[in-house]
Amino acid sequence: MIYDITHVTTYSYEAPVASARCALRLLPRSDGGQSVLSGRIDVTPAAGDWRERVDFYGNRVAEARIDAPHVKLGIAMRARVRVERPAPPAETATPCWENVRSAAVGAASLDSHAPAHWLYPSRLAPLHEPATAYARESFAPGRPILEGAAELMRRIKADFVYDPSATHVALPLARAFQMRSGVCQDFTHIMIAGLRGLGLPAAYVSGYIRTIPPPGCAPLEGADASHAWMSLWCGEPHGWIDLDPTNAILVENDHVVIAVGRDYADVSPIDGVIFSAGRQKLDVSVSVTPVDSSAAR
Repeated sequence: MIYDITHVTTYSYEAPVASARCALRLLPRSDGGQSVLSGRIDVTPAAGDWRERVDFYGNRVAEARIDAPHVKLGIAMRARVRVERPAPPAETATPCWENVRSAAVGAASLDSHAPAHWLYPSRLAPLHEPATAYARESFAPGRPILEGAAELMRRIKADFVYDPSATHVALPLARAFQMRSGVCQDFTHIMIAGLRGLGLPAAYVSGYIRTIPPPGCAPLEGADASHAWMSLWCGEPHGWIDLDPTNAILVENDHVVIAVGRDYADVSPIDGVIFSAGRQKLDVSVSVTPVDSSAAR
């Protein structure tokens, strides 16, 4: 599957901004069954200084400095991405979760894909005993890890209400868990916290899902916006497998990965510093559109 992706962000300021510095995590990754055919970011006003790098986790980061005074900042990312992921294994074909837990703790590697980096609490996905207890219900002794994680994912979908008005980015995980409502970011943090509480490596993934569903299928929750899901290390030989608790599906070719981190703070699409006073308004539009493969050649 090939997708054309556009992500347009516009900041409008009440007072002129003298200068701004931004870190942009908007360009898709080329790994894990997806390849970037083209991609660029345009910033208006133009950046006086522009640098691109790849961080420890393999995420593409663009750093921009805008020195021209402005009352509006536009950031537009456009990319074409091919996604051809292998189907995930059968849930019961993965090792039991206790063996995966032991293997993760004993792993010798400390490269960016090593499970050791994803075992411990982080600022936005802290250990929370109620979330751990909730996750534990899906992990009976000896249960295959993916079977348990998939059940946990489906329970989150059934027990929590998707409500964009219920939470905000600074809402603590404990509060979102108590409210049993939120958005993809909240559900992902809750699932990660529960799994890490059991000693299982879990990572936060940001990206997009297709805007136009296949014929006869309903749109996925989180379309037309940035989306979030999680990745679980399932031991060898399966490695990392992605699960989307917002939609209760294993990730295949409807998802496009932008960045991977310990939680949202590691992968926020845009962050930075501005020098100004007064309020600001934010507008975001996202489109992930399938492209005819023959026309894309």
